[in-house]
This record gives sequence, C-alpha cells and structure tokens, in this order.
Amino acid sequence: MEGSSRGTLSDTECLVVTERLAVSCSALVSHVQLACCSSHFAYPWQGTELRIHSNTDPGVKPLQLVGHHGNISAVVFGDGQDPLILCSASDDYIIIWDVKQCYSRAREGLIAPGTVIGTLLGKVVYLSLSPENKRAAACTANKIYILNTKKMEVLGVLEGHLGALTAAEFYSWDGDFLVSVSEDRTFRLWDVAKEQVLHQSSVLSAFPLLSVYLCKKTKQLVTGSADGQVWCFTLPNDHKCRLVSKLDLQKVVQRNRSYGEEGTECSGPVSKDGVDMVETTKPVLRIGAFTPSPDDVREEDRASYRAGNCVWIGSSDALYLINLATSELCSTLNLKGAQTVTVSAIGSWAIFHGDENRVLCVVASLFDPTVALLEVGVPGSSVSLRSFWASSGEQSLSVLPSARPMPESPLNAELPGKDACKPRRRTDSRGGVKDQALVFHSQIKSSGYGMAPRMVMFSPKTNAQKKSPGPQKTSQRKCLFAEYPVDTAPPSILHTHLSTGGRPTAIHSLQYSGDGKQILCGLGDGSALVYKSSLTGTPAICSGHAGAVTVGWSHSRKWFLTAAEDHSLRIWPLGTGEPALIMGRDRFPKPVRSAQFFYLDKFLLLASGPTLHLYLYHLDVARDDIRRYHKRNLVKLAAKLEMSSGTDITCASAVNEFFSYVVLVGGCDRSVEVFDLNVGRPSAHIPGPHTRAVHHVAQNKGSSFCAQGFDFYNLFLTSAVTDGMKLWDLRILRCVRKFEGHQNRCHPCTSAFSPCGRYIATGSEDNSVHELLRSLCENQFSSL
Repeated sequence: MEGSSRGTLSDTECLVVTERLAVSCSALVSHVQLACCSSHFAYPWQGTELRIHSNTDPGVKPLQLVGHHGNISAVVFGDGQDPLILCSASDDYIIIWDVKQCYSRAREGLIAPGTVIGTLLGKVVYLSLSPENKRAAACTANKIYILNTKKMEVLGVLEGHLGALTAAEFYSWDGDFLVSVSEDRTFRLWDVAKEQVLHQSSVLSAFPLLSVYLCKKTKQLVTGSADGQVWCFTLPNDHKCRLVSKLDLQKVVQRNRSYGEEGTECSGPVSKDGVDMVETTKPVLRIGAFTPSPDDVREEDRASYRAGNCVWIGSSDALYLINLATSELCSTLNLKGAQTVTVSAIGSWAIFHGDENRVLCVVASLFDPTVALLEVGVPGSSVSLRSFWASSGEQSLSVLPSARPMPESPLNAELPGKDACKPRRRTDSRGGVKDQALVFHSQIKSSGYGMAPRMVMFSPKTNAQKKSPGPQKTSQRKCLFAEYPVDTAPPSILHTHLSTGGRPTAIHSLQYSGDGKQILCGLGDGSALVYKSSLTGTPAICSGHAGAVTVGWSHSRKWFLTAAEDHSLRIWPLGTGEPALIMGRDRFPKPVRSAQFFYLDKFLLLASGPTLHLYLYHLDVARDDIRRYHKRNLVKLAAKLEMSSGTDITCASAVNEFFSYVVLVGGCDRSVEVFDLNVGRPSAHIPGPHTRAVHHVAQNKGSSFCAQGFDFYNLFLTSAVTDGMKLWDLRILRCVRKFEGHQNRCHPCTSAFSPCGRYIATGSEDNSVHELLRSLCENQFSSL
C-alpha cells in the first residue's frame, strides 16, 4: 500500500459503435415496436409492408412481406431459431410468419404467406410471444389479448388497467404468467390461464411506465418510466413483489459525468461557447438483457459484468449499461452529435446481446423516417483489477497488511520512558529497616485484646468424614462457545426485551465484547451501561458525559471507552465505575464523532473535526492509599491526519482484531477517504458514494472464533440517509451491491456484519431489523 495518493475507478468506458445499415422508410416509425434477433431484424417499411434484413450476411437481399392493409405498429421475433417465428400487428390483422419458409417462397418468386391469428383487435402497441411460441400477447388500449399462434383463436382477454397499455412480457421461464405496464403508472402480474391478477403495484411515478424486462437468472422485474426512473422488483413464487432498488437515470448519468471531470460536481445545465444547454429527461424506451459469454469477457471482469447484474437501457439520446446490483452506470453510448451515426434522436429501440461480444441495436429516428442497425462493441470492465493496477504501478489496497510497518511509520511510535510506567516491584523486607510505618492499609485486623478469653481449647475431631469435592469454578475468561456457529440461520425470534431506564432514553450505540459475554450500551443521556449478554442482572453504570455516548471495547476486553458530543473521551476499566483516563476539550476543539482502540489496543483512534487523532497511551489501575490522586496514566499524540478536502469527519472505522493499517473515514462533503497509517496519509478518495453524507461505516472485522477467506475482510458498508446502504470492495474501491429494502429517511441507522461474514444486519425506521444475505454476492467477491 505504499505510494502516492490516488483516486477511485469512477469513470465509465464509452461504447464503440458501428452503423452497419441505415434505411429510409416512407412513414415515420418512431413509436413502432421494432424487432431484432441474432440473425435478422425487422421493421415496417412502406407502412403496410414488412422488411426483414439478415444480420449475418449483409449481401442477402432483404425479404419483403405483404399482407397487412393497415400501418404496422408492432413487430417481434419468437423464441429460438428453428423455426424462426416473426409476429407483426396492425389495426386489421395480427400475422405469424415463418421466416425460413418466407425466404424459400421469395426465392421461387412467390408471395410469402403468413398465418392470421387475430383480426380487428384495434391498434396494437406491443407484441410478446411466450417462451415456446405457443401464445402471443397483443396490447391494445387497456386490454391484453392472448392469442393462439397456430390458428385464429383468442385464448383470453386480460383487463384491469386504468390506462392504455405500453408493454407486456411473458415470464421467460414460465409462459403461464405475464407482466404488463401501463400509462396508469402501475404494473400487474397475470395468471394467463385463469385470467386473474396475481399482483398489482402501487402508483410508481407521475409519468407513464414505458418498458419492462424480466431476468430469468435473478427472477427479477425491471421497469422504466418516461421520466427516466428505473425500478427493480423481485418475482418470488408467491408473486408478492418487493422493491430491490430504484434509480434515476438522469441523476446517475449526471453524477458520473460530474465526477469524471476532475472530481467537480455539476449542478445545472452546462454552457458551451456562451450557448445555454437545456436539460431533457431520459425516457426508458427499452430495457434489454445483458448476457455476455464467459469466453468473451476477461476473467477478472466477469464478476461485474455477469448476466443478471447488468441491463441495457435505451433512451432518446444514448444507450446505457446499468448495474442493477449497485445502481451505477457501467458504460455509455451517446448518440447525440455522433458523427458516424445517422440517427441522433431516437424514438424506438430493439436490443439484442448476441455472440462474439457484440450488441445489435435497431433504432428508429424520432423525427425522420429512418431506421438504422448499430453494432455496439462491449468493452472490458472499467473495474478491471489487472488493467488498473498495471497502469497505476501500485499495489492493491487491503485490510490485511502485506509487509511490516515502514521505519518512519506512525505505527512504530512508542511512549517515552516506557519502563518508568511499569508498576514497581516489591522489594525484600530483609534488606534493612525502612523509615516507614508498619502498616499502610485502610483496614487493620484486631489483635483480639477486646474479646472475651477463650474457655474451650483445641479438641480434635475423630469422626470427621471426607467431603466430596464440589464443582470446580470455571474461569471467568472462558468463552461461551469454542467456535462461532457458521451453519445456523439468522436470528428471527425475539428472545429478550429490556428497557434501559425508567424514562425513555435513546440508545445511541451498541457493541458486543469480543467473546460475546457482555454488551456495552451507550445512551443519549450521557451514560453507558454494561450488560451480560443474557440481559439479566443489574448493569454496571458509567456516567459523566453531557451528550449522546459512543462506546467501544478493547481487544483484551479489560477496558472500554466512551466518547460524546461534549468534546471528551473516557476509558473505563471493566468492573469499576470510575474512569482511568479522561481526555477533554483541551485536546478536542470539536465534538468527538468516532473513537475506538486500534492496532491491537496499542493506540486510541479518534475523529474530531477534520482530523484523525492517533494517541499512544498507558493505563495503570494500581491503587496506593497514600498517593491516591497521583495518576500514572500517560497519553501522547502519535499522529494527526487531515481530510484532503478539509471537511469535518462524520464517521470512521478501523480493525482492532488484528494488525491493519487501513482506516475508513466519511466526510461531510459526501466523500469517503481511505487512510493508510503505515505511510501516514490518505491513500484513496471516493467522491460522492451517496447522495447524502455517509453517517456510518462498518467493516467485516470477522471474529477470533470463526474463520473467513482473506478477501472477505476487504468488504465494508456505507450508510446514508435516504440513499440506503452500499457494499464496497476495498481492493477496487467500487460498490458491488446496493441495499434499499429498509427505511432510512431521517434517522442515522447503522449496520453490521455477522462474525461469520454470511449476513448483514441494518436498522430501519419501520421498527424492524433487516437481515441481508451477503452470499448473494459471494461469487462476485471470490472472482475478483
């Protein structure tokens, strides 16, 4: 981790596009559903005529299909290539075409026939075929017609939406279920056979929902609106959808662009050459699958670019690759002002992620009757470990140190005259007569002169029986369990409910001791309580602060500290109600936001204002009745580290369970900095990980009673009000997953890793604790 300070991997890669074909049509097709598959793409050409082009062989003459009497409004390819099915719809007919048979008839000079499966159903705005091409769904007005693809037969009609339908898709893994979105700003899940609504969402936005996508691998539903909002929901077997994440496409793009330009934020429209630029919304016109082949993506890139994590989103001005797990932008293809592309403003998309690491897109111009076929090359991951560290010439950051501290490292600091701090040894009393009193005890045992004379002298007992040995006392240091149970389910049943006081008092912080036998509780009234882990008995009370208390255990479990908003810190020996060390306003001009033991109890690490304070200390609890007020405790400042931006620190976190050089710090400017105390300066900077300032950072510190993989210690969590919780990998300084299932709108809810590292727990404002599976991303971490 040696070297100069560096930034994060926040820049996205621009996609490389090639326009393979551009065709002018006789009518505007900006709001027509286009079709694209691995071998062909189709679009309306002369209004009532249909054209099919080959993607694999540009020299093949396009196939022209005739059969509709009205303007074609929707086209879709079926599932599979043998046979390749195409379905087209207009106001009068819905026709199924066998593409291979149509090519054969065209070569013979005959008119290619189609199978009419629906007539006079109205204007069809969207078509969808079931996985095995047995059913077709046609969206007209606020109805969905389910048609037989083999003959003219209406299998059912799905009604219920209050507005016009915009899209509908069958489950790609089960053709008996369908999802529809509408201008009434809701989506519905349907049982096609029973014609029943299984789930209806609430109103999601003030704008209509335009597109929907179903991910087979993750069993999730993704939908987008006309104002650029994207929602991701789960699709469980009970059909009770739960919101996983939500993002604003325009804000994501703006945030990525602002931090890409020298880390400065952009707060409004950009002006170039004195011309005011007008911001427009980014409607989500189409959502497509991102399915790269493992052979087409480098091994270190597969984690971030695996199927199910990312989706393609086609908007009016660009194509975006969005990571749903982190709600971040991976890549961008900006078509506005592109010199090599005919179409700049887009009204309709058809996206297909094919083989050979390429994406085929059929786009229709918003203002011109033009259709173009674009081939987009998928780049390597922007979070590639190998390419980044090779270009920077530095080693990866890691919580686990790879070398001993440098000679000039602050971690090598020692207290002056350390031997003088040790308690004095007891000398031999035979060395001579001391000029001291005989005793210096607070209590003196009586010599017995005041007692009555003893009348009965010693008499031996002749019938004494040998007593059986009683139960041996166990050591107080013995742990409850030899190993932490790693194969158990997370706790879900309330075991004990306890009130901390007679009057309502907020609990500001909680922390278990390293062996799990005690719980340290910091209250909002300036006191701290030490409970048994069973929450039985009377707690030990430690008071003296004048503000909300933050607590922390030492690694040895013999000490604990308390820090508060009153600019003070106190260290307490376990079992006593008197602090061994008090540090006050003379050392901290601003409130202490974070305090903990560090480097296996060698240092005290405190955050006050924009500064990290690293203190050496020595605590001596030996009592002398004569010199009772003579303290032998020592404190020395070893290092002071400033935030690079000069902003105040909101939270800090470091590992004390083992030797580590890394300290994670959150700032009021919404940034997170990584300090390397081996070199004594910031090593990395993450600008704006959240939309609000980070109020809590939690690390996967593990436990001495449970083993984890080395790489898992590099995971940490950040929490911010209104922006959920993000899981980060320190090695790449990249968010690997975002959690938004809990409510955190005004109170600073904190989070924690389980000792085994399998679960993540976070507080919520709905009076509940949310437990999240870290194993959802375990494969992603192991492959980095």
